[in-house]
Amino acid sequence: MKFLDLAKVYIRSGAGGNGAVSFRREKFIEYGGPNGGNGGRGGDVVVEAVDGLNTLIDFRYQQHFFARNGQGGMGNLRTGADGEDIILRVPVGTEILDEDEETIIADMTEVGQRVLLAKGGNGGFGNAHFKTSTNQAPRRANPGQEAIERTVWLRLKLIADVGLLGLPNAGKSTFLAATSNARPKVADYPFTTLHPNLGVVGVDGVEFVVADIPGLIEGASEGRGLGDMFLGHVERCAVLLHLIDGTVDEIAEDYETIIGELEAYGEGLADKPRITVMNKIDALDDELREMQREFLEEVTGGPVMFMSGASREGVTEVLRALRAQIDDDRLRRNAPEIDEEDDAWRP
Repeated sequence: MKFLDLAKVYIRSGAGGNGAVSFRREKFIEYGGPNGGNGGRGGDVVVEAVDGLNTLIDFRYQQHFFARNGQGGMGNLRTGADGEDIILRVPVGTEILDEDEETIIADMTEVGQRVLLAKGGNGGFGNAHFKTSTNQAPRRANPGQEAIERTVWLRLKLIADVGLLGLPNAGKSTFLAATSNARPKVADYPFTTLHPNLGVVGVDGVEFVVADIPGLIEGASEGRGLGDMFLGHVERCAVLLHLIDGTVDEIAEDYETIIGELEAYGEGLADKPRITVMNKIDALDDELREMQREFLEEVTGGPVMFMSGASREGVTEVLRALRAQIDDDRLRRNAPEIDEEDDAWRP
């Protein structure tokens, strides 16, 4: 399945049906009177967040969504049928933006959340509605309300607990593949990851979601490389995991490059809780490890952890550090429960 995180759609609600002008014409009823029915209501355009989707690819092949109009009223006081609603099903984490791509109409953060984007028009009144004691044969009816037409943008921001950051080939995809069932592409050349990947990681009986985004390079905020277009997918994360290749010579400059791009992007990313990890330590001896750690701690002003995604050295410690930064209500616990009555284990 291809990944798409931005889509432009055109929507239109249904117009209301017109009211009818009609009179009773039975042979033996002397004063028949008006019997024109009301028009039906037009359909709404609704957006709904559903489970099981992680891309907006469906909106690449269909961009126009028009709800049905309400039917007009008929004689014998018959009301026209209502128009059917149109439901746009989007992944959880989708933002609905106005045509200017800045004004947020809704943020779909929960499964089952529904938002009305365009309300259908009400049906017009038939002439029976206007009958009064002084006007017993009205010959007018209301037209139905017009449809609402608008253009909106759908922007997906994946909902994950941990966001992976780093330069290309820092080992982000290797870490995700080693700790989850996700199978991102891993190779020895830059920009192996071309779109975000999600993986569910478990440690000490709990699980959380990790998001891997394409690597950043210096000038990404100005469009270099793949740019910073995917940083929006880590805006919702509780903690960022900054991986740095421990085998490079200028390790402190690599760290400052990523931090500079976060600050240029804004949206509070530079202020999020962040864990700095020196990766690929399986290729370093003990003396070089400590030397590289000293360089990093000097520029970060905080502790630096060791890890190797390939050999899994230090991976568990990193996962525990991430878990400590995630709120308890965001963790999914998998530990078995004990029945208090018979002390039997339940899977």
